[in-house]
Amino acid sequence: MPVQQGLTQSAERAAKLARLYQHRTQVAQKRFKDRVEQAGLAWPVDARSASLPTWSFWNDWAKYVIDSSQRSVLFLDALRQRGNNYHEHEEAGRPPLLHFECEMVLDARGFARPVNYALVRIVPPKGVTVDPKKRPYVIIDPRAGHGPGIGGFKDDSQVGVALRAGHPVYFVIFFPDPQPGQTLPDVCTAEQVFVRKVRELHPDSLKPAIVGNCQGGWAAMMLASSDPDDTGPIVINGAPMSYWGGAWNEGEAENPMRYSGGLLGGSWLSSLSADLGNGVFDGAHLVSNFANLNPANALWDKYYNLYAKIDTEPPRFLEFERWWGGFYLMNREEIDWIVQNLFVGNKLWSGTMGSNGKSFDLREIRSPIILFASMGDNITPPEQAFNWVADVYGSTDEIKARGQVIIGLLHKDVGHLGIFVSGKVATKEHAQIVEVLESIESLPPGLYGMNIEEIGDGSGKIRYEVNFVEKQLEDIVAHFNRFERKDEEPFEAVAEMSEFNQKAYELFAQPLVQAMSNETTAEIGRRLNPMRLEQSIPSDRNPWFAWVAPMAEVARGARQPAPEDSPFKQAERVASTWISASLDYYRDIRDAASEAMFFQTFGILFPALHPGLRKRTAKAAEEAIAPREQPVVKEALAAIGQGGYAEALARAACLLARKGEPLPLARVELKSQLAREYADLLPPLSAQEWHAIRGRQELICRYEPEHALATLPGLLRSAKDRERFVSLLDRLLADPRVSAIRATPAQEATYERIREALPGLGARQQPMLAAAARKRTRAQASTSTAKPAKTTKSVKAAAPARAAAKTARGASK
Repeated sequence: MPVQQGLTQSAERAAKLARLYQHRTQVAQKRFKDRVEQAGLAWPVDARSASLPTWSFWNDWAKYVIDSSQRSVLFLDALRQRGNNYHEHEEAGRPPLLHFECEMVLDARGFARPVNYALVRIVPPKGVTVDPKKRPYVIIDPRAGHGPGIGGFKDDSQVGVALRAGHPVYFVIFFPDPQPGQTLPDVCTAEQVFVRKVRELHPDSLKPAIVGNCQGGWAAMMLASSDPDDTGPIVINGAPMSYWGGAWNEGEAENPMRYSGGLLGGSWLSSLSADLGNGVFDGAHLVSNFANLNPANALWDKYYNLYAKIDTEPPRFLEFERWWGGFYLMNREEIDWIVQNLFVGNKLWSGTMGSNGKSFDLREIRSPIILFASMGDNITPPEQAFNWVADVYGSTDEIKARGQVIIGLLHKDVGHLGIFVSGKVATKEHAQIVEVLESIESLPPGLYGMNIEEIGDGSGKIRYEVNFVEKQLEDIVAHFNRFERKDEEPFEAVAEMSEFNQKAYELFAQPLVQAMSNETTAEIGRRLNPMRLEQSIPSDRNPWFAWVAPMAEVARGARQPAPEDSPFKQAERVASTWISASLDYYRDIRDAASEAMFFQTFGILFPALHPGLRKRTAKAAEEAIAPREQPVVKEALAAIGQGGYAEALARAACLLARKGEPLPLARVELKSQLAREYADLLPPLSAQEWHAIRGRQELICRYEPEHALATLPGLLRSAKDRERFVSLLDRLLADPRVSAIRATPAQEATYERIREALPGLGARQQPMLAAAARKRTRAQASTSTAKPAKTTKSVKAAAPARAAAKTARGASK
């Protein structure tokens, strides 16, 4: 009976998969048809063209021939310059392509365990001043085939916005060739030394912020989990953390890269490539994989864009191609570790990997984390950027109990590279992230969505307002994974198959391949890689291009561009659209077929042959328990009567917190400022300690609000603690910045109950209410930024409620 049931389920899944594939092909066909028809509307020649005067037709044609001939020569010259840049970059040792000057701080090639990494300090450009006491930034670029520099590629970049905000900036670079025997855990150890050096150079500043881009994102997370005491807030941009995740919807296949591991047979192919390279893996293979995701752009669009805009486009084209064509190398140990543990094994969040005998446990990270992803990213979709949070923490309550702050920022449409190189993204998202990091540690523990609103002032200038909306992890996971992550189950089969194929390769083929490989054959293979040939062939070293440079000078001197409304130029654009649409159609059909083949093999056939295969998602579903029965919740409730002054402040803040409202960045900054000004009345605890206390108290207030209120006086046992508590409220009530924020009716009622629960507090506070109201009225009359109050009664009631809330929230710093 179980066998028959399994066969029935397999048949049903196969039928659904066939319908899905059919739907995807229909979507691809419709997209192709729509693009072709839209291009056809711009076609300049129709049946009425025969009535055009002959002289006009031939005049337009002559102008177009001259224009296209000149553009062709200038186009070849741009390719020639790209080739020259490629060779110059190779001869110079492929240095980092940073837009900014830098100074060497530490070179890890001289460490006890040498790696090809180094820490450099970014030299502020002329007119930019940095404050050494401000939080320093450490930016880690991806080592995924290209060289470093994408985080500081231009003035409007992650480096640029941090420098303009006055922060010292350090950059983790790497060299083209790996050190013999280096591993990814060795790299993590070196980066720990880098962060400690930055702390040593800035002893009076806050802990450094770690910014990781793509592959550098999970490197930053590994660094922070293995050395949590030295790292400050972490920002990971477009970083794949949960490798099996991806959008599986009813539209076109959006994330084809996640199926590559299974369709290529697992990790053995990367090992073969490294063995053919004499123990070194060529990063050009990774770049080729990226290019294949969008063949229309790689083969046609970027070149036609250069040809069509040849008078203005070459500088931008050449600048980007310098980075795109700089291919770096990895050791076999490094690429094997990455593919087996991350791409195929998806073990980053599981705590099974380690450095120097210690496992990477992401729950050890105690600094706030900002996750920046984009819906338009088909290399690191939002599911891969966010799903790991659910894998590591399991619930919103666990995030709070551990005192963690996690913020998600989602862009609507920018692509993967645009996350790092787009000037618009830099001046908006990255600039606001820098501003947020000034006071992010004042946020209470939890999971937040970060919203950035553009506000124009009518003069063309745009300013941004940031607010945070608290989210539930369970809702976020359901939003991004409408199939409840059941589409990730086949990847368990891929991991099992990959492990078998890897062992078979190592046993039967690897010895032979390694015996046949040497440095000469490896170098020949690298030079003949199509990605390198594309860059190197069109250059002055190629005698077939000797005529291009002088002819290009002639073309520039006699340049005669045809009008943009020329019928032949319009026809050219239509033809380009047809070619691009055809390549996109090929891509869509290829991706749909790959997806169908993947799920047919690993979602239906493989489980049928291995019915005992254990699935993580099914296991997680079986182990799901009621929220109140979670261990972290039961542990917090068991300690409801334990604690002291710090717990009392945190509990009061939780009880008085505004529920279901966005939290403006300005209010977070105010809390941070108040914490510094009233530090004499706050316990001398670190931000991480405050977060842990606040998180536990929030669970208590959520599940037992009445009991939490009743036991609050017991946390202020000594007269000294009660005196400090009352003094802090008094000073906050007299602060016009606090009293300017209106309270909700729920806050007013809760505050009144807190006053009644604490003997001696009410009598002392009554005179302060009137004094605070009078002071607030004067401040509102003289300060344009203060919010006007509707009634004296509501203002008077708002003061104590917001004061207590601000007190404990400010303490979270």
